[in-house]
Amino acid sequence: MLSRMLAYLINNMQVVEKLAESRPIRRAAQITAYVITKAQIVGRDTSERVIRSQTLRQVRQEAGKVPMDLEEMNSRLKRVRETFVNEVKEGWKDGSRQIKK
Repeated sequence: MLSRMLAYLINNMQVVEKLAESRPIRRAAQITAYVITKAQIVGRDTSERVIRSQTLRQVRQEAGKVPMDLEEMNSRLKRVRETFVNEVKEGWKDGSRQIKK
């Protein structure tokens, strides 16, 4: 019974219009739009950073080479790991700065 009544109210255009005009609903819509926009901006920035990533370039370069021996492969992996760790640290710092703003 309760679900039918709720469905009726939700499908009633006058009720929906009244709710849409209320301050709490408008504010919730504004906050939702802000959060979605902010997430899109952060996502775009992050994807651009990944594309420019030195780690990504190194992985592509190293993937194209055949290692001579196990020791050489280990040194290549260490270099890629160091670059990745540095970029993660920089990204963490950038993220912290953006959150503070």
